[in-house]
Amino acid sequence: MDTGMKNLRNIGISAHIDSGKTTLTERILYYTKRIHAIHEVKGKDGVGAKMDSMELEKERGITISSAATHCAWKGYKINIIDTPGHVDFTIEVERALRVLDGAILVLCAVGGVQSQSITVDRQMNRYRVPRLAFINKCDRSGANPFKVVAQLQERLNHNAVLMQIPIGLEGDFRGVVDLVSMKAITFEGPYGDDMKESPIPSELVADAAGKREELLDAASMFSDELMEAVFEDRVTEDLLYDALRKATLSRKLTLVFLGSAYKNIGIQLLLDGVVRLLPSPQEVKNYCLDLDQGEKEIELTSDPSASTVALAFKLEVTPYGQLTYIRIYQGSVGKGDELIISRSGKSIRVGRIVRMHADEMEDITKGYAGDIVALFGVDCYSGDTLTDGRSNYSMSSMFIPEPVISLSISPKDSKHQGNMGKAINRFTKEDPTFKSHMDPESGETIISGMGELHLDVYVERMKREFNAEVVTGMPQVAYREAITQRADFDYVHKKQTGGAGQYGRVAGYMQPGEEGKYEFVNEVKGGAIPTEYIPAVDKGFQSCLKKGGLIGFPVIGMRIAVNDGQSHSVDSSELAFSQAAVGAFRQAYMKARPVILEPIMKLAVETPSEFQGGVLASINQRRGLILSSTEDGNFNTVEAEVPLAEMFGYATVLRSMTQGKGEFTMEFSRYAKLPDSMAEELKKKQLEKTRGGKK
Repeated sequence: MDTGMKNLRNIGISAHIDSGKTTLTERILYYTKRIHAIHEVKGKDGVGAKMDSMELEKERGITISSAATHCAWKGYKINIIDTPGHVDFTIEVERALRVLDGAILVLCAVGGVQSQSITVDRQMNRYRVPRLAFINKCDRSGANPFKVVAQLQERLNHNAVLMQIPIGLEGDFRGVVDLVSMKAITFEGPYGDDMKESPIPSELVADAAGKREELLDAASMFSDELMEAVFEDRVTEDLLYDALRKATLSRKLTLVFLGSAYKNIGIQLLLDGVVRLLPSPQEVKNYCLDLDQGEKEIELTSDPSASTVALAFKLEVTPYGQLTYIRIYQGSVGKGDELIISRSGKSIRVGRIVRMHADEMEDITKGYAGDIVALFGVDCYSGDTLTDGRSNYSMSSMFIPEPVISLSISPKDSKHQGNMGKAINRFTKEDPTFKSHMDPESGETIISGMGELHLDVYVERMKREFNAEVVTGMPQVAYREAITQRADFDYVHKKQTGGAGQYGRVAGYMQPGEEGKYEFVNEVKGGAIPTEYIPAVDKGFQSCLKKGGLIGFPVIGMRIAVNDGQSHSVDSSELAFSQAAVGAFRQAYMKARPVILEPIMKLAVETPSEFQGGVLASINQRRGLILSSTEDGNFNTVEAEVPLAEMFGYATVLRSMTQGKGEFTMEFSRYAKLPDSMAEELKKKQLEKTRGGKK
């Protein structure tokens, strides 16, 4: 089993939109003999890429849901997760990276480091994932891998070093020079199956020697043995690979491979890099929290005989019930085993355990530490920790961004009502960034997510997978409220109803706090409010934050201090003090001059240079603040901050303005004050809505 784990690699493929992740995965599956024919994304042959198994993915030519598969290469077993590039589906990347040991960061040889590459890189850093970089599309016109390496160094602060240099570029791209073996490698045959080694072409000898020198310099920083060998001119491939592996695992070096997935060039060498340079599960430190020892951090061992700890990182609905993807960190999971969900203490029995290959599955009897498998018929949530009961551990949860956009939805008729409810329940369980609630004022069902495309896809899935026809209303922006100055409160809650009454006095002040956070401070002296009632006061204040007094949106960034109060020996209770806090909040809130905050998005627009003027003008019209505009060949990248409320329908506007050549990505940046005139307008609308709801 030990050798098995040593020869196991869990990797993810992540990148900006349209960098060729799915095409790359398709080629990897072909060369590792998992599939026997290659199909393209947006398949003209009507088949589509293997990893885009959802009908919607095939139609739109994008990846929506991360897909898992496994393959074998030269005696190594590789689990692969292909992730989406669109920022709307960022949770898919987040949860994949949470459970992976290594990753391939795919970059386009023309586009280079783009906005979403930066987001993906940040996610990899968050989970300390070692990575290789693969510069794809070297056959495209305008391809310049050397420029992309420079961008990796400057924009992502990577210590990036080339492992190969290209033989020809753009239309002439036909192979690479491997700087470790110092041989030219070309890929022949209809699918590049036939790898031919030959001496380096004379015109590239000097370039190859210079780049190899750079590679040796970078690698020798991680191995004294290699440094000596360089001085004595006796460098061997094994010695160089050992140093490069050490550097990659420490995340202090990013090794760069080149190729073209579409033209079948360079993929086999990338696979060699994955097995030689990326870590096995044993080489990655994973931690969990021991719930019996006050959440003390414990390092997990990849020992299959230890107590089982697994993380359910993704759920999927299938015609046969819920499919739960799990990563086993410690111990093993077998058919018939009993597992405990550490969140709820509920026990579940494993009925069926499978290994995934996109939308196909093969039954197995047992999964061991390091494996990524899927369970059938297990009722749990995304992010749950599963144990065998021998230990009470919980994996630290993943980072989940807050939804920024909402839509109101209603069923077309009563026949679709039940199906819509089923769909919403399923999606909220499956995707932590998709949320739903009922608006108490209007009685409408509101769904919230990460962007227009995100919600658009879920509405489409309701129709296709649950036969729920729904009507959508205007998107609602997630506004917030915040106070701008200090206000004091001193409130007495008194109620006499025969028998014991309710009495509680709460005094103190509220003031603007740290951005986005709520802080409660107990400054009560001399037991004016008995200690046991303080949590109830805090709870009362917290209940008020859900709905501000200005337009009814949640309140953020507030510090509340309680410094005095009074209790009654008979009539005081937790309820009385909780109600006193609610009254105190209402008393002081409007005096603290609340303002409305709106979500500001970080926008990156990429467009051919000829459309730059129009793009800048369109951002200015949308109250945008342009941060930078960079020219790169014939392409222009504009980075700006724009209020989300102004961005609805922008995809259509940009498409028509740039003849379909422009693309943009957008992610939440921060909250900022809404201009006064717009705040008045919004207050008016909310007032009308409230009146309408009360009729």
